[in-house]
Amino acid sequence: MARIDLVDLAQSYGGPDADPESFALKPISMTWRQGGAYALLGPSGCGKTTLLNLISGIVAPTRGKILFDDVDITQRSTQQRNIAQVFQFPVIYDTMTVGENLAFPLKNRGVARPEIERRVAEIAGLLDLTPWLNRKATRLTADAKQKISLGRGLVRADVAAVLFDEPLTVIDPALKWELRSKLKALHHQLDLTMIYVTHDQTEALTFADTVVVMHDGRVVQSGTPQQLFDRPEHTFVGYFIGSPGMNIVPAEVDGRAAVVGGHTIALQRSYDRLPPGAKIEVGVRPEFVEVAAPAPGLLSANIERIDDLGRVRFARVRIGDVKFAARVPQGFSIPGSEAGLIFDPSRVHIYADSRLVEGTA
Repeated sequence: MARIDLVDLAQSYGGPDADPESFALKPISMTWRQGGAYALLGPSGCGKTTLLNLISGIVAPTRGKILFDDVDITQRSTQQRNIAQVFQFPVIYDTMTVGENLAFPLKNRGVARPEIERRVAEIAGLLDLTPWLNRKATRLTADAKQKISLGRGLVRADVAAVLFDEPLTVIDPALKWELRSKLKALHHQLDLTMIYVTHDQTEALTFADTVVVMHDGRVVQSGTPQQLFDRPEHTFVGYFIGSPGMNIVPAEVDGRAAVVGGHTIALQRSYDRLPPGAKIEVGVRPEFVEVAAPAPGLLSANIERIDDLGRVRFARVRIGDVKFAARVPQGFSIPGSEAGLIFDPSRVHIYADSRLVEGTA
């Protein structure tokens, strides 16, 4: 187990002299605590797997350093780093039994037989694999094989970190929730540093204590799931986290008022010193904009459609030329195509060139 420090780490597949904007991973410096559960979240091509492979040693960085507990391991091999990695597709030996598969990483390192048996029994119990320990791995379902692969990554108690590269891709959707919950429980029981790569926000938010959101080779925000939802520091985070994502629309801001589509939205904080020439946008999550009957003083909107998600309904509305999503209160019947919108001023954020602006009280 280890604390992991990334110091000005960057990766270019075109060589060190390539255009800095073409780097697969732009320079990043951050610390991941020992025993933490982290998720690298972002769309395909954002750099999350590159970052994982740099930590594991599969890829050598173009620049920067990687430290495990203050020791520079940048030039060390994966084996020397003492890393366990679980890949998207199960890597197991079909000719071995389930128990032999779980035991293989320990046997390969010369661990004593009694300790192997104890550790295999513990991990098999945690993953509900005990009934299959003496069964050959061949002809098992993809779900069962990925459980074995997870077990092989977790069976070594002395690893510096366990890295997961989209490990639930091949898992039946009905079982994904169960395995995510199982991984979360395993993290608490085993006190291992775990880093989980995914493009699925549900996987990231339910597994990790800290979610690292990546976009275009950069880390745009790192924080708890609640922090990412409540206060996105970048418009991409607001858009990517949430279903539907945050409303992010162009605006003119003056003091405590934002003008969107010719209509004014009251702000809780004052914004008198916005960067000159910056692209100014308002961001507010649909959960904090409520549809109401048209009334004086309410921002007026045209309703285009209603999306019923079962537990909640969202209206798709238009304010002038700007489209918005807003929550429809339980039991509220929309009288026609016109509606009023009620904003929670404390939940309305202002962004300049995609970055959150604090404002003043």
